[in-house]
Amino acid sequence: MSRGGLDRRSFVIGVSAAGGVLTLGFAPANGSEPAGSPAHPVEVNCWVVIAPDDTVTIRVARSEMGQGAMTALAMLVAEELECDWAKVRTEFVSARQNVMRDGLWGDLSTGASRSISTSQDYLRRAGAAARTMLIAAAAQRWNVPAAECGARNSIITHRPSGTSVSFGAIAADAAAIEPPRSVDLKPPAEWTLLGTPQKRLDVRDKITGHPVYAIDVRLPGMLYAAIRHCPVFRGKVKSVDDASIQAMPGVRRIVRLNGAVAVVAVSWWQANKAVQAVRIAWDDEGHGDLSTTSIGDFVRGGLDGPPGQVGRVDGDVDTALKSAVRRIEADYVVPFLAHATMEPQTCTARVRPDGVEIWAPTQDASTALATAAIAAGVSDEKVKVNRMLLGGGFGRRGTIQEFVRQAVLIAREVDAPVKLVWSREEDVAHDLYRPFGMARMVAGLDAAGLPAAWSIRLAGPSFVAEILPGLGTSFVDRSFVSGLADEMAYDVPNYRVDYVVRETAVPLGVWRGINYTQNVFYKECFVDEMAHAAGVDPYRFRRLLLRNSPKNLAVLDAAAAKAGWDTPLPPGVFRGLAVTEACGSYCAQVVEISVAEGRVRVHRVISALDCGHVVNPLTIAVQTEGSIVYALSAALYGEITIKNGAAEQSNFNDYRMLHIADMPEVDTVIVSGNDFWGGVGEPPVVPLAPALCNAVFAATGKRIRSLPLKNHDLRPI
Repeated sequence: MSRGGLDRRSFVIGVSAAGGVLTLGFAPANGSEPAGSPAHPVEVNCWVVIAPDDTVTIRVARSEMGQGAMTALAMLVAEELECDWAKVRTEFVSARQNVMRDGLWGDLSTGASRSISTSQDYLRRAGAAARTMLIAAAAQRWNVPAAECGARNSIITHRPSGTSVSFGAIAADAAAIEPPRSVDLKPPAEWTLLGTPQKRLDVRDKITGHPVYAIDVRLPGMLYAAIRHCPVFRGKVKSVDDASIQAMPGVRRIVRLNGAVAVVAVSWWQANKAVQAVRIAWDDEGHGDLSTTSIGDFVRGGLDGPPGQVGRVDGDVDTALKSAVRRIEADYVVPFLAHATMEPQTCTARVRPDGVEIWAPTQDASTALATAAIAAGVSDEKVKVNRMLLGGGFGRRGTIQEFVRQAVLIAREVDAPVKLVWSREEDVAHDLYRPFGMARMVAGLDAAGLPAAWSIRLAGPSFVAEILPGLGTSFVDRSFVSGLADEMAYDVPNYRVDYVVRETAVPLGVWRGINYTQNVFYKECFVDEMAHAAGVDPYRFRRLLLRNSPKNLAVLDAAAAKAGWDTPLPPGVFRGLAVTEACGSYCAQVVEISVAEGRVRVHRVISALDCGHVVNPLTIAVQTEGSIVYALSAALYGEITIKNGAAEQSNFNDYRMLHIADMPEVDTVIVSGNDFWGGVGEPPVVPLAPALCNAVFAATGKRIRSLPLKNHDLRPI
C-alpha cells in the first residue's frame, strides 16, 4: 500500500465524499515519467506538456461527461501560460501515475459542480509557473534578464532586441529550470481567454465519431458480459442452474456474484439473452415486503416524532410561533429518482497475473482504481485506468462504482478482456437513487405578513449514510440540510431546521443537484405559500426577505427583469419563480407555462446565474439548457416506486424523459459577481421544480406539494 496504512475500503468510499482541496506543487518529472527531450514532448510541469511543434497538452484531473470541463480547465492553464489556444489539446491525468507520484495531481473526482472552483487556483498557478520557466530558459539562452522577456501565443520575445523563440523549441530547457516558489496571477481585468466564449475542444471529435465512450470499447479477443441483479434490493443469489443455458449459442461462462449473476458470451446480445434465460433462485434477505407505501409511512413517522439532528437554529422559534399573527403549515414529499444516464453502466476489464487494466466511464478515477485493485486482489500500482468520456454521469459514476468491481470480478474468470454492459432495465431498476424525502414546514407571520418564525423538519434516508455507514448521529449531515442551513438567505429572525434520518433498503447515491433539489423544492414552494397568505406578489415578497443577501437579490432581479415580471402574458400563460444558492453559486428562475386538459406545457424558462468568475460563457448556456432538460424530466415525470422490495420502473417507457417536442425556450442570463468561484452544472437544476409548481398554482390555484406533476389532476374543478 502507498497510503500510509489507510484502509483500502475507507479510501474507496472516502475520496469522493470528502471533496477536499489539495495544495499542489508543480514539480517536473521525478523519474516515474521521462521529462522528454528536444525531439519529443516535454513535461514542463505535471500539468503542462509541450511538443516541438508547439502543441501544448494540458492534463485534466476531472472527468468529461458533457459539461465542458476539459475545455474550461484547459482555459485556466492556458490563460496564464500564454500559449496559442489553437494548439492546445488535453489528456486525462493517469490515476496510476497519480498513485506512483504520491498524489501529485491530487483529487481526481468530479462532482458537486466543483471542477472549476476547487481547481482554478492551482491550475492557473501551474500555467504561470510553466510560463515563468519557459521565459527563464529563453533568457538563459540569450544571456539577458528574464524581466526583459515576455510570452504571448506560444512565443517568447526579448523585447529590447526582438529576438524570439517558440515554446516547443525551448521546452526541454525549461523543464530543467527549478520551478518558481511563487507566481503572480493575472487580475481578471487582464484576462484575454478566460471569460470569452470558446467552442469545446471535444466537439469536432464527437461529431466525427472519433472519441470512444466506454460502451464503444473494442479489444482483440474481447468477450461480453450481461448481468442480472436480484430484483429485490439487497437480495442475494441462492442458487443458479448452470445447465439451463449451457447449450445457448456463444455462451462461455456463468459468473455468480453476491447479489447478481453474469453471463459471458461472444456477443452482448448472446450474453443478455442467456442471462435472462438462466434459472436463478434468489434470497430477498427479508426485504421482499418493502413498498413505496411502507417507506412513506416510515419516513412520515420522522416528521411526527422528536428531532434527530439540528442543522441550524436562529432565535426562539417555538415562542415566536406562539405569538404569530397567522400560522401556516404544509407537508411536502419527493420520490426516489434514477439517474437515467444515456450510456448505461459499463466497464471493460482485462485481468492478468501482472495486473489489471480497465476502461471505465468514471467520475472518480481514484475510486475506480481502488475498486479494481480490491476486486482483483492486487496493489494499486498494478491497476491501469483508461478514463473514457462519459455518456452522462449526474453523480451515478462517482463514489460507488459497483460496475467496475463487477467487471473485474467477471474478467478474473476468463482468459480474455470482458466488457460488461448493464441493460437499460438493469440500469433503471438497480440504480443508486436520489433519496425519497419529506418536509414539514411551519411558519408564523407577523402583522406585516412577513415570517417571524419558520420551523422546518426533514425526514428520509441519507445517501451520506449509504456511502459512510456507521456514522449515525455522531455528526451533522450537511448534505441532508443543504439549501436550508448555511445557504438559507431569507431574513427570518427565528428559524430552525432539523432532520430525522430514516434508512431503508433502497440503495442511494448522489443525484445531480444533491439534496438541494429536494430541500429547495420544499422551501421555495412554501415561500410562495407564505406570499399568498400575506397577499404579496411572490417576487416582491422574496425581495423583502432577501434584503440582506445582495447576490440572491441580484439573480432574482435579473430573472424577473428578463421575464418582464410586471408585463402581461398571453392569455392562458402563467409564471412562477424560485431562487436559491447551490453549489457555491446563485440561481433564480422564472418558468412560464400553460395548462390545458390537465396537462402542463412549459413554454419558457429564464435562468439567471451568478457563478462568480466566468471561464466560458458558452459552457454556462449549454449547461443551463441541459440542466433544464434534466430537471423538467424529473419534475414532470420522474419517480421510482417500490413494490415487493423492487423498483417498478425499468426503462424509458415507464421512467420517462422530456421529449424534444416538449423542450421549452431557455434564456440564460449570466450575472457575474467576479469576486468568487462557484459551480455551473448543478445550480440551474435546483430551482426549476419549485418555479414550475409555483406557476402551476398561478394557473390553477392548486398547490403542488408532491412530485412528479404527472400524478396530479390539474383539470379545473
